[in-house]
Amino acid sequence: MLTNHDIIGLLLAVLCGAIIGLEREFSGKAAGLRTNTLICLGAAVFTIVSKYMGAPSLDSQTRIAAGIVTGVGFLGAGAILHDRAGVLGLTTAATIWLVSSIGLACGAGMYELALVATGISLIVLFGLRRVEGFINKLRKNKKSQSEQRAAD
Repeated sequence: MLTNHDIIGLLLAVLCGAIIGLEREFSGKAAGLRTNTLICLGAAVFTIVSKYMGAPSLDSQTRIAAGIVTGVGFLGAGAILHDRAGVLGLTTAATIWLVSSIGLACGAGMYELALVATGISLIVLFGLRRVEGFINKLRKNKKSQSEQRAAD
């Protein structure tokens, strides 16, 4: 029953999830290598199962995909913390959500989409971190200048 395409989809889901998970692991985030890999693999498994369970009906397959999105939303919500310093974990939550979509693409046999999305996500996670650092530096400089004016 399991086809070569299904096996490729599962292996690709593990690879893509692990690649994104490594970035999160190196960043010291709670949802790192294993978490992102398992989320991506789980989404692929659910997608493959939906192909067989709802075989004649496309409606059944799309409902399972919608269930993946909803279920992973709860995982992401658990990663978000709110305290006086602000909101933490939004990028982790977004990454969990993204990884599940990549797993869904892998399970559906959309390998090129999964690989492109993984590559773009790495550009966003690595590249925009530098942009955020630059913006934060500008914000701190502006704040210290405002505080100096207020003290004068």
